[in-house]
Amino acid sequence: MLIISPGLRLPEHELVERFLRADGPGGQHVNRTESAVELRFDVLHSTALPEVVRARLLARHDRRLNQDGVLVLQARRFRDQARNRSDARARLTAWIRAALVAPKPRKATRPPRAAVERRLESKRIGARRKRARGRPDADA
Repeated sequence: MLIISPGLRLPEHELVERFLRADGPGGQHVNRTESAVELRFDVLHSTALPEVVRARLLARHDRRLNQDGVLVLQARRFRDQARNRSDARARLTAWIRAALVAPKPRKATRPPRAAVERRLESKRIGARRKRARGRPDADA
């Protein structure tokens, strides 16, 4: 079980981990060990997620979320597999926790009258400036 919050836990069978060879430093040893972790979590078909959280996660335009609704996280920051595995799980936890908080609704506001007048005055000045750029009158 991956504990996201006191009321939300993800069962292990919903997490798919694949281990692959990481790039970067490590010498000759890096070519032999599969220390990088690719963690896949099917957001669309998860039974553990509440419907509102699932909708918030899918509404995000995250490049790690593919068209099938599967989140793909790659962790290759560390040299050993165990630390990369815990890093990927921690990033998944943080990603889901961020969706647990409902976004604050936006209140519609009106601009102050002085701001509107400043904007209109600057538009008038710009219009005068552009009008002055024209060709001079032929009869003058």
